[in-house]
This record gives sequence, C-alpha cells and structure tokens, in this order.
Amino acid sequence: MKDKILTKSTGMFLNYGFKSVTMDDIAEQLGISKKTIYAHFDNKTKLVEASTLYLFEFISTGINLICELGKNPIDELFAIKSFVMEHLKDEKTSPQYQLQKYYPKLFQTLKMKQLDIMQECVTENLIKGIEQDLYRSELDVDFISRIYFNGVIGIKDEETFSRKDFTPSYLLESYLEYHIRAIATEKGLQIMEKLLLKNEK
Repeated sequence: MKDKILTKSTGMFLNYGFKSVTMDDIAEQLGISKKTIYAHFDNKTKLVEASTLYLFEFISTGINLICELGKNPIDELFAIKSFVMEHLKDEKTSPQYQLQKYYPKLFQTLKMKQLDIMQECVTENLIKGIEQDLYRSELDVDFISRIYFNGVIGIKDEETFSRKDFTPSYLLESYLEYHIRAIATEKGLQIMEKLLLKNEK
C-alpha cells in the first residue's frame, strides 16, 4: 500500500502541484481513508519528501541506464531529454518552483543531490564527446558541467520562464540545442542537425 500511495501522490503532485493536492485528494483517488496514508507517512511534508526522492531515484536510474547503452554523446543527450519529457509530460505545474516556495529545505537537499548526479553524468558525456571529436577539445569540463546544471535548473524558474509563454518541452528542447551548439565541433553539429530533423518529422 505504501508504494501505491507514493506512486499516486507523486503523479498528483506533478500534475496539480505540491500546494494544491491535499491528503484528502490522495485518499479519495486511491479509495482509502486518510488514516491509511498517515499509517505510512506521518504528515504531508513527509509524503512530499518521499515523493520527490522517489521521482529523483526513478529519473536517475533511467538516465544511468541510457548512459550505459554506449551511444555517442549527442545521441545520449537527446535520449535523456526524451526520457525526462516522457515521464514529466503530465507536469502542468512547476514542481521545482512550488518545492522551492513551500518546502525550501527539501528543495535545497534535492538540488544538491541533483547537482552530484548531473555533474557526474554531464562530465562523463563531455569527456566522451571530446574524445570522439564531437565537442571542442579546449572546453573546461568542470565549468561547462556546472553551467549546464544551472541552466537546467534555471529554465524551470516560473518567474523567468512563465508557463503562459513557454512549455516545459520547448524549454528543455531549446536549452539542449543551445548547449550543444555552444560546445560542439562541426562533426558534432552535423549529428545534432540530423537528430533535430528527425524529431521534427
């Protein structure tokens, strides 16, 4: 039952927001009593914490599996983007923005976990790209990996990128193209152009 509660609440938080979804809403959707939820999670904050960590682990595992496929670094980035978009496609609110506003301590903890995982993943991607002559050899890998992380976090800021003006998929796709154009060699750009063309079709 704990896993069912976690799965359902994670989906609802992504769809409607951490603030909007109540324990009553979750209980109603699952056809159980609030008492059953409280038997597994002491309060809503604990449930939000468990849900965000559950999603983080799920996305991280998926990204790691993609990285193990041995794709070229640009194909790898596009595959990760598609995976993330597929699993966050019902995200109608900005979970990161709400987490930062209503659960700041949890937001900070999650941000540091994301930094550790993403920096390792992006660093490996950059090194492979340089070795394969897809990224420019003079790149400062540590600097670029941190800039990339800040960008991914930054495009989720609703005050800068309002949901009225930008969809999450547009932001993620545009940022990925921006990132690759900034670091790629001519050989790398040719691979990206083919992927962009394929995605348009």
